[in-house]
Amino acid sequence: DALWDLAIAEVEKRENPDDGVKQWEVWEKSVLFMGSKNGGKTTIILRCLEREEAPKPTLALEYTFGRRARRHNTPKDVAHFWELGGGTSLLELIRIPITSYNIGSFAVVLVLDLSRPNELWTTMENLLQVTRSHVNKIVTKLEKTNPEIAAELKQRTRNNLQRDHPDYELVDPFPIPLLIIGSKFDIFQEFDSEMRKIISKTLRFVSHYYGASLVFTSKSEALLLKARVLINHLAFGYDKSKSVSVDPSKPLFIPSGLDSLSQIGPPPASDSVIGKMRANTPLELWRKVFEQTFPPKSSCDLQDTKDPAQDTQYAEYEVDVMRAQKNQELEQYKRNASKSWKEMDFDSD
Repeated sequence: DALWDLAIAEVEKRENPDDGVKQWEVWEKSVLFMGSKNGGKTTIILRCLEREEAPKPTLALEYTFGRRARRHNTPKDVAHFWELGGGTSLLELIRIPITSYNIGSFAVVLVLDLSRPNELWTTMENLLQVTRSHVNKIVTKLEKTNPEIAAELKQRTRNNLQRDHPDYELVDPFPIPLLIIGSKFDIFQEFDSEMRKIISKTLRFVSHYYGASLVFTSKSEALLLKARVLINHLAFGYDKSKSVSVDPSKPLFIPSGLDSLSQIGPPPASDSVIGKMRANTPLELWRKVFEQTFPPKSSCDLQDTKDPAQDTQYAEYEVDVMRAQKNQELEQYKRNASKSWKEMDFDSD
């Protein structure tokens, strides 16, 4: 206890010097990583935190943290990293890390597997819709309990785009900071050039429409470093890069607010095709054009979810032996119950 008392006193001394002015304060931010199953979320987090350990499959919702010092000899800021596994099969878990207590310092990183374009839009749409709905509910409650914070959150969504930007009134910013990462660029670059162009252009539009940053990456250290720059901006408040790369033959790198609808251009389809499409919003129009080339898969992520009890990385001998015994007892009970049922003599009346 005495050691903790000394530590607390030292921190208070640093944060509250004799002149009564704070020299610094510790920041705490939270980031939720979600996206395509096996899309590389864990690898990106480990490289961002400079950890050399081999990535393991994510089970449900996992947590880790990182620390960074902004200046020499100052307390380290803390970033809480949450990772949602299972693709879109565990959407209800999104509400666990995002709460009214941390909403003001929360950000989302959406990792989309570029090598599976037929799953790309569905994954993105489902995850962002559920997240946005949950965040909006929190903001609605805050409007009643803490209207100043709610107003600040709403204003912050517009901060990534300057008021004099030509698209200021044409976009619909995500309610919290958002970074979209296109993973597995090494596979993506082997695609037909026209396919690459459609995917790149569509993700540029979606990112700009939501006021998000966009970066393509792979296991390459150079590309992971670029993604890390944007993640560190969200997690530790570092300055975000102002460089831009929009060439569809190269990895995209577009910090929020640095793209425009005029540079992106119209959806990649002929005017006659677009004219036949019925869409209520620009986002819906882009979805329909995208899905013409990449029809969405109807398979459900839930069907692909493996039983964690069969995963060797969670093996525990005593528990597994007892589970096997109970499974045998259950099967025997089912057989006996079925046999008893068949032997029952029902009255025909």
